[in-house]
Amino acid sequence: MPPKEPPRRRVPGPARPRNGAAGSGRSGARPPARRPRPAPGRTTRRGTAPRSLRLGSPRPRLRLVSLGLTLVMLAFVARLLQVQAVDASAYAAKAEKNRYLEYTVAAERGEITDRNGVALATSVDAHNITADPKLFTPEESKAPDAPQQAAALLAPILGKDVDELVKKLSAPKSRYTVLAYRQTPQVWKQIKDLKAVFAEKASEDKLKGGPGANVLAGVLQEPTTKRVYPNGDLAAGILGFVSADGKGGGGLESQLNKELAGEDGKIRYAQAGGRRVPTAGSSEIPAVPGSDIELTIDRDIQWAAQKAISDQVEKSKADRGYVIVQNTKTGELLAMANSPGYDPNDLSEATSAQLGNAALQDVYEPGSTSKVMSIAAVLEEGAATPGTHVTVPNRLHRGDRLFKDDVDHPTWYLTLNGVLAKSSNIGTILATGQLGKSQAESNKVLYDYLRKFGLGQKTGLGYPGESPGLLAHPKDWSTSQQYTIPFGQGLSINAVQAASVYSTVANGGVRVAPTLVRGTKGSDDRFTPAEAPEENRVVSEKTAKTLATMLESVVDDTEGTGTKAAIPGYRVAGKTGTANRVDPVRGVYKGYTASFAGFAPADNPQITVYCAIQNPTKGSYFGGQICGPIYKQVMEFALKTLQTPPSGSKPPRLPVSFKPGE
Repeated sequence: MPPKEPPRRRVPGPARPRNGAAGSGRSGARPPARRPRPAPGRTTRRGTAPRSLRLGSPRPRLRLVSLGLTLVMLAFVARLLQVQAVDASAYAAKAEKNRYLEYTVAAERGEITDRNGVALATSVDAHNITADPKLFTPEESKAPDAPQQAAALLAPILGKDVDELVKKLSAPKSRYTVLAYRQTPQVWKQIKDLKAVFAEKASEDKLKGGPGANVLAGVLQEPTTKRVYPNGDLAAGILGFVSADGKGGGGLESQLNKELAGEDGKIRYAQAGGRRVPTAGSSEIPAVPGSDIELTIDRDIQWAAQKAISDQVEKSKADRGYVIVQNTKTGELLAMANSPGYDPNDLSEATSAQLGNAALQDVYEPGSTSKVMSIAAVLEEGAATPGTHVTVPNRLHRGDRLFKDDVDHPTWYLTLNGVLAKSSNIGTILATGQLGKSQAESNKVLYDYLRKFGLGQKTGLGYPGESPGLLAHPKDWSTSQQYTIPFGQGLSINAVQAASVYSTVANGGVRVAPTLVRGTKGSDDRFTPAEAPEENRVVSEKTAKTLATMLESVVDDTEGTGTKAAIPGYRVAGKTGTANRVDPVRGVYKGYTASFAGFAPADNPQITVYCAIQNPTKGSYFGGQICGPIYKQVMEFALKTLQTPPSGSKPPRLPVSFKPGE
């Protein structure tokens, strides 16, 4: 039996077209199915179908991603709600604080001028040197020791201690500190030049890949003003000074600080890196300048008075001295000079005692210049006349003391005019003893006149630290005070009070309260005069004129004690004083107070001058000898400055003494 043939394998041919198309074999025949090709890189066994790949569902992953994004968005939303809603104000304030700086714009302080408009105190442009401590941190400055470096650079320029500056610059929680107040434009220019140098170095370092450290970027400035006194120590006791914080620290600068200071303004601006951002906007409340103050003082007369007293204090090796010049009719003070003084431009050399105004703050026993009030009381009460005879022994026993005059003498036979001319203590005790039927009544009458002349009370100037002096009530006078007060011991006054007494006599017996301020001028340039001073009649015009004539005998008569005060061409009325001085430290009598007071022309009084020197230790200590010449020097200058015409008559020359038995 022949072997069977193996079945033929059909080799697939080209697909035939359907529906009898050309090249087709059988009509409607279906093309053979194609075997799927294996995936690249995979092999299949013959006769075994390849396994197919199934992709996982993407939905779980999408859900997970969506959940994560949702949580992130929720966190963002929560944070935005916290920042913009819950803590919005706190974050806004913090941002404002970090970005914006606010500083005070100091108002321009008003000028103080003399009566002729000459500046005695004025203000010039200056700078407060400030800093932003945050810009000195290592992160901001790019230097680990920026405060130390900056302090070492700034200390010599500002005249400050290095450690003090380091402490101020090392406060990163602060955005503002003042390194130095009221520095000159030259100081700020030095600092600005240094800042430019360091900024340039920082830029170069940054270009080279370095950190670009700049230790002065946080040093800033604020425009302000600085008080200056163009005449140095002239009238320093009157003017006072301005402290480091810009407030009046003494004198009129303190008394009139509100009027002078004006109202400060404010500026608020954005900053970045220690520099102002001009496009970020700013707000400003403008400052209102202070008012100008015009004084009654005449600068030239003040200069003459200050030079005269300073020269004599130095010559006499005295503790101090004062000169007051006053207009007798208006009460205006034309000069108030102290020696020693100080320069308010530089307080480093001044002592605490010099910083005040001794002419108003020192009180002392006036001595014989006070006798004019005692004699005024005697004349006004009709107890005696200028020609009344007064027999003056060498010693007078009263109470528990034995009184004497400044020189030993035989019994003097003086008129009341002579008692004043020769400045007799004993004669004054005897005259004032006639004021009442008893000593107690006489004491009360004298006390009332002393009060009317302004003793024991402030002058009316309102000056800071002014002392009213000491005048006890008569019931409290000791046995000795009953007899020492009439000749100027046992009571105390200040220099302005003493001058006012003589101005009262010169003004026909009417006391016009002393004044220092003529008026003010505001920013509108309108002048507002000061209130008129208070006026009070103390003695009658007749008594005042009689007393003025008697005071001429002190200067004009050869027996008078004040001949060194005579001025050719002018009739001069005056009185000397030499008082035992109370040592302010030990509280006992030690040394002397020399003084001279008077006015001119005596026939038409215009000007009063008072001089006092405390504790002269070299040469004479008598008032007529060392204060008489000062009176003459200052009075001559004032009469010439104010163009006061000479006297047109001679003094009447009242009798000083009488012959016993007449």
